[in-house]
Amino acid sequence: MMTYYPAEINSDGSISVILRVKFNFHSCQDGTLTCTFGNCGVESTVLVNTKIEEVSGSWCQSEKITTQLLPNNSPFWIAFTGGDWLGNRQNIRSWRAVTGVELRTRSDTNKPNSSPQTTIFSTLRVPSNCQRNISLLAFDPDGDEVKCRYANISLSECETPCTPPSVLSLSPTCILSFRAASSSDEGWYAVQMVMEDFPRQPVTLTQTNGSQEVKTTNDPISKIPVQFAFQVDPAALSCTDGVYLPRFVSPTPEHGARFYSPVNQTLEIKIRAEAAQSNIDGVLFSGPYNVVKNSSGSGNFTLKWTPSLRENGQSHPICFIVQASVSSSTYQSELRCVIVTVEKVLPAHLMVVKLKISTTLSLKDKRDEIEKAIKGNLVAGGLPADIKVHLRSFGPANKTSAP
Repeated sequence: MMTYYPAEINSDGSISVILRVKFNFHSCQDGTLTCTFGNCGVESTVLVNTKIEEVSGSWCQSEKITTQLLPNNSPFWIAFTGGDWLGNRQNIRSWRAVTGVELRTRSDTNKPNSSPQTTIFSTLRVPSNCQRNISLLAFDPDGDEVKCRYANISLSECETPCTPPSVLSLSPTCILSFRAASSSDEGWYAVQMVMEDFPRQPVTLTQTNGSQEVKTTNDPISKIPVQFAFQVDPAALSCTDGVYLPRFVSPTPEHGARFYSPVNQTLEIKIRAEAAQSNIDGVLFSGPYNVVKNSSGSGNFTLKWTPSLRENGQSHPICFIVQASVSSSTYQSELRCVIVTVEKVLPAHLMVVKLKISTTLSLKDKRDEIEKAIKGNLVAGGLPADIKVHLRSFGPANKTSAP
């Protein structure tokens, strides 16, 4: 899968865009970026090309981060190619993942368009007799509506054949539904999807040469590929979460939870799972390449990420599952994903906020109004919009005075 992050347009009309590509092989390998439509520019810098997560003898996920320098902000399509699918029930052989990059300036944000954001690891699996809904993370930094569909061969979004897996149904809201199947449906399937962003109201896209195009709520703006393997395993003795299939418990964040992390500060995500009749083996994740995972006892894990200045202003998804086993059987928990927004925040002791509040009432009586005014100034100064402000009392216990 691939996402992109645009930069500001330069004075000469050129623009650079950061492409982040995650790819999975049986061993840690690389693929090739190929321009399929439009002017894809020149690969100016390869920032990272390294391993994210590896399951020995099974698969390895890596991430490549590259900067493309473009002469203008016209749309282009770029494909990631380089290998064959594992053997699958659809008999799909080679793979190809196409991204539609849209960098024209939006009328609603006055910035280049950003792609939808998601991530996924190499394989998801479920016992054949267990019903499961897989809610994929679907987030858009511009606030657009994100929709999913299976890839279409007529749009050159995948290789022939472009057959959806018969055991999965996909909703536009990016939920994959698996209904209990028979042993004859067991095996591997190739999932080849496309995620697109649709404006919630008509938006005008402006190119550097002055040309414009209006996108309605029925028109996708950009698209990213989401491809992974899905395995239907032999039936489990129980489909109840927490018995054989691991179940998440507190303090594991809910699916879709939002985190805000300042640059160069470590964010810690705590994960806990339990399974009464199976042995929890570990946590598998997909996210930025430098996420570090740790285990602190059976079923207790942490994911730690320290974003750099390069990620400032960007939002990054992190998805994870917990895996357990009994004898030769492997069981996965549900998929959970969070969104981490990186912001360069000035340390509190360096911030100066000037407030002018006129009131004849005591500070105690006007607490809500004053806290709201302080928050407004802090947000205007660059702090996150969901910060919390609380006035503290100083001085004698029987008085309330401003800090």
